[in-house]
This record gives sequence, C-alpha cells and structure tokens, in this order.
Amino acid sequence: MSTLHVCPLSRLTETVAATGASHVLTLVTPPATPTRPASIAEGCHAVVGVSDIAVATDGYVLPAEDHVRAILDFVTSWPRENPMVIHCYAGISRSTAAAYIAACALDPARDEMEAAASLRLASPSATPNRLFVEIADRLLGRDGRMVAAIAAIGRGADAFEGVPFRYELG
Repeated sequence: MSTLHVCPLSRLTETVAATGASHVLTLVTPPATPTRPASIAEGCHAVVGVSDIAVATDGYVLPAEDHVRAILDFVTSWPRENPMVIHCYAGISRSTAAAYIAACALDPARDEMEAAASLRLASPSATPNRLFVEIADRLLGRDGRMVAAIAAIGRGADAFEGVPFRYELG
C-alpha cells in the first residue's frame, strides 16, 4: 500500500525522518524555496511555486493548469516503494489538495467521495484549495465529482497549522 504523509513546513524534516520518505513535494508561494531534506535525493524533490488562493490577487501566484500538471507529473512518476511527503507552509490547503489529487490520479477507480472522506478522517483541519481541485477534476476527467466530494466534506477545523498525518492511497 502506498502512503502519503502531509505536514506543514515547520514539521518537514521530522516528518521525512519519521516516515522514511523517499520523495517530497513542496508547494510554496514564490520566491520561497525551502531546503530539501538531506535524506531526499535531488531528483526526488519537486517544488511547485504557487500561492494558496482561489481568485486572482495582486502579488500572488494563482493556481493554474501548469501547477496541477506539475503535481500530477511528480506523483505519477513516484515509484511508490517508500512514502512521499507533501507539504505547504501550513499543511492545511495546498498540501491537502495535492494529496487528494494524488489519491484520485494514482487510483482512477477510487471513489472521489471515499477519498475525500478518508482525507477528512485523517485530518480534521484539511481544507483543500478549491481551485487546485477544480483544475485536477477537469484534467483527470472526473466530471465534477472531485469538486463535489471536497465540497461535501466542507471546511476543516480552524488551525494555525495542520498536524502531520498519514493518507493511504490503496
């Protein structure tokens, strides 16, 4: 079974060490570029420079198709022999959206609602970025089911940053 671990930037190093992850996906607002954990090979770390917004805002990078394609390219190239850690600054919105996108992309037969419910069970604060999910839904041909499933689980519990969590892919 493949496993994703999601965490905030402040818990990245310890999460990678605790999980034995071989790959890290970083989602941060440019120009931030967090240091790659020492145990992660250079080609096993992807950085997607995008802001945590859902509408165009001056000075921020609106999620777009190229950002979601970068997520999809990275997660689908992951050999899945060891866990992957996905993180953003707070571990609540961009990273949980990327984890949900990964779950849907890596298991095309997985029910979107089940994947969303599993995400909510794993993280009470998960609030996946709506625009990331909308773009992925379109790219993956999920006909609005991903968007509907994330809307159904609603906004997560308020938190300054998320608690690291494990998300099984099946």
